[in-house]
Amino acid sequence: MDSQSDVTSTDLARNAVRLKRGVNPHARDVSACKFSEPLCLTGSNLTLEDIEQVARFFRVVAISEEAFLNVDRARAVIEEKCEGDGVYYGINTGFGDLCNVRIDREDLKDLQVNLVRSHAVGVGEPLSEEVVRAVMLIRINTLIQGNSGVRRDVVNLLVNFLNNGIHPVIPCKGSVGASGDLAPLAHMALPLIGEGEVYFNGEMRETAEVLKETGLVAVILQEKEGLAVLNGTAVMSAVGALALLDAERIAKMVDISGSMSLEALKGVETFLREEIHQMRPHKGQIASAANMRKLISGSLILESQRSSGKVQDAYSLRCMPQVHGASRDTFGFVRQTLEIEVNSVTDNPLIVSGTGEILSGGNFHGQPVAFAMDYLAIAVAEIANIAESRVSRLINSRYSDLPAFLIADSGLNSGFMVAQYTIAALVSENKVLCHPASVDSIPTCAGQEDHVSMGMIAARKAREVVENVTNVIAIEFLAASQGLDFLDPMRSSPVLEAVRGLIRGHVKNLKQDRRLSLDVAKIVSLMKDGAIIRVAENVVGALK
Repeated sequence: MDSQSDVTSTDLARNAVRLKRGVNPHARDVSACKFSEPLCLTGSNLTLEDIEQVARFFRVVAISEEAFLNVDRARAVIEEKCEGDGVYYGINTGFGDLCNVRIDREDLKDLQVNLVRSHAVGVGEPLSEEVVRAVMLIRINTLIQGNSGVRRDVVNLLVNFLNNGIHPVIPCKGSVGASGDLAPLAHMALPLIGEGEVYFNGEMRETAEVLKETGLVAVILQEKEGLAVLNGTAVMSAVGALALLDAERIAKMVDISGSMSLEALKGVETFLREEIHQMRPHKGQIASAANMRKLISGSLILESQRSSGKVQDAYSLRCMPQVHGASRDTFGFVRQTLEIEVNSVTDNPLIVSGTGEILSGGNFHGQPVAFAMDYLAIAVAEIANIAESRVSRLINSRYSDLPAFLIADSGLNSGFMVAQYTIAALVSENKVLCHPASVDSIPTCAGQEDHVSMGMIAARKAREVVENVTNVIAIEFLAASQGLDFLDPMRSSPVLEAVRGLIRGHVKNLKQDRRLSLDVAKIVSLMKDGAIIRVAENVVGALK
């Protein structure tokens, strides 16, 4: 019997009410777990939405009994092989270029501990706790598929860490993305053996203290277990999954902010006609156009333009469905890649319990995720590029009926002048961040690992681009709302008026200069909370 008690759906349901939510100041504040049932993992059914529920909203995790049986079968193969004279990479040999060094049987446990300690060489700021939670969840989902050779003890301790809000401190830099995310995952593994640091109840503390306080027991790693925990793509996948989910929400919100800009600039709505988009039926383009038709329906401002003689608008208005839609289609590709990855076995070597074989391969190589993350960064950055052009038109009185820099008394006041500078800075920074990490490779491990993916770097860059774009769209919401204020009493559509009302409930109209960074932060909060989408969908129903 394993020393850690098995974590099943039944006993975790009882534990939900006592779930500790250890978060640091940089983590999302979650006041309560809103899920009454635990997420039961099988190894093959994890969705990106599941990852968010656990990472951001502290949903309790449980393991199916069938998955535990798979774990047991793979472990039996390892124990049987260790009784024989065969040579198996990372089980009774050294690692990397030391794969031909045979390790004596009495040293096999020390081999795994030494691996964890030696590979914990990460540097940089710690990953956010929501990312760390996603990392642990994805790694658990890999281990329970029954191809890694760990015992239930290891899985159970990871689950208990998640469910008790114990989050290993993982530096963000140090992974080259082949042999998996070795350095970050080593920092995740240190607390499993009672070492390293964790965040618990909002504080960074020594693991040993927290284990003693919670009554949890560190594991003594057995053959292959250290390697099984370290060797995989869980970190780049975790960063990527949360970044993608945020990008997908941006895709909805930019249809809203772009529609508000269209109204404030008194645009021509012909470009949204369904016939146009059926002639070039990219799914994302069709979805974005459909959203915008809903969003502007009933607008008195746009209705007034139908007899104005204006034929068409600049590309940043007229081509919104094509640009926003292309990003949406890219997000679909990234989602497909990540859904496969988080339900895959990505360590090495792998156990085939049905045949008793131990196979060396390359599933740890992060190239699929690296490509997807570079593509994600490019696609979400382009949303900000076109939004910047719209904001530039909003503040330039030569392109609109609006006052210069969206302020009545310009000259004495600068209005939104430097808000556009900030957008320009973010958009320019994104262009640097969008240089693909996946085109680089530096040989490691004395040439044994001579091609690597840089997938974690790609994921981190994509995450940063998503944050930049969030701020850009927040400024567009502010600028477009300010522009619409100047068109009063002429009204836009009911849904856009509802969104403007939400914004005005948190940020007042700009009548004289003030510190706009505070206003931007309030809109970012509304975006991340989902409030803007909720208000819009309450009026027009679900947006695509």
